[in-house]
Amino acid sequence: MNGSPLELSRDQILAFRRRATSLDERLPPGARSLRRAAYAGLTDSSPRAALLSIHARVEGARPSSWEDPALVQVWGPRHSTYVVPARDRAIFTVGRSPEDDAGRRRAEDMAARLHAFLAGRRRPDNAAQRELGVGNALKYAATTGTVLIRWEGARAPLVWTVPRPEIDPLEARRELARRYLHVFGPATAHGFSIWAGVKKAEARATFDALRRSLAAVRTPIGDAWILARDEAAFRATPGPTAPARLLPSGDAYYLLQGADRELLVPDAARRAALWTSRVWPGAVLVAGEVAGTWRRAQAKLEIEPWRRFSRAEHAAVEAEAQSLPLPAVEGQMLVRWER
Repeated sequence: MNGSPLELSRDQILAFRRRATSLDERLPPGARSLRRAAYAGLTDSSPRAALLSIHARVEGARPSSWEDPALVQVWGPRHSTYVVPARDRAIFTVGRSPEDDAGRRRAEDMAARLHAFLAGRRRPDNAAQRELGVGNALKYAATTGTVLIRWEGARAPLVWTVPRPEIDPLEARRELARRYLHVFGPATAHGFSIWAGVKKAEARATFDALRRSLAAVRTPIGDAWILARDEAAFRATPGPTAPARLLPSGDAYYLLQGADRELLVPDAARRAALWTSRVWPGAVLVAGEVAGTWRRAQAKLEIEPWRRFSRAEHAAVEAEAQSLPLPAVEGQMLVRWER
């Protein structure tokens, strides 16, 4: 990019991220929308978090939407449980493949041992861990792109093997970085390293390889990069925001680290309430701003607002709560507001 870096304000950045992740206006039902909602993957480490992230972005989400053939579950970034587009699973698995010889051998060996143990079966991952004596190291096999999982929340995930995807690991890594930049940008190689769970040197090399397709920007929290093709969208006048969204624990909109958290939630006390040391609560998004947190136990949903809501805002949040497509909840959700 020639000339001075583009100056971006907090409002421009958050408006772009909401548009990029379809939080201002839901997408129409269908496989295409599900793939778009999962463009950078949907964390599913909390039971049915990915389903609730889909609900926040796609019209008519049902309890079974996360099981649509357009989507699969994998051990993705940071070896966490993710729902990703089925046709793009290699990006989220092979894209994190270690570049060092020792790391590659470890992944290939684990994949071969798991494949031999399963012998075409689907088994709980803890059974494979016990039989192979490897514990959580089983997840190293995921970076070969040959492992799929199914986790419903109550029991150990089922695991099985599939054919190896035909993709160059470095190109998969570059595409993973592009998706990270589109959803979390402006961003840095350091942030990509943390999010993807890859080594800092590998993340820097990936950003260097993409340099011609990036644009330098200055933000309220420092210098960063965006995809050059996204510059016009950052400059665009923001459109209307959604009245309310209930984002689940780990949703991509606030799956942030370091100073990025300060940008989203300027108040330090509020940040401590959202990004806790244990399981994060959900985020209450009202008119484009995180305005509280929420937690759920079965059909009881507790909301802790950070400010006084108007009558219309209160009604919008209540409507979101009642529309959550939760498979184990019958009848209306009991919503409790903390004061």
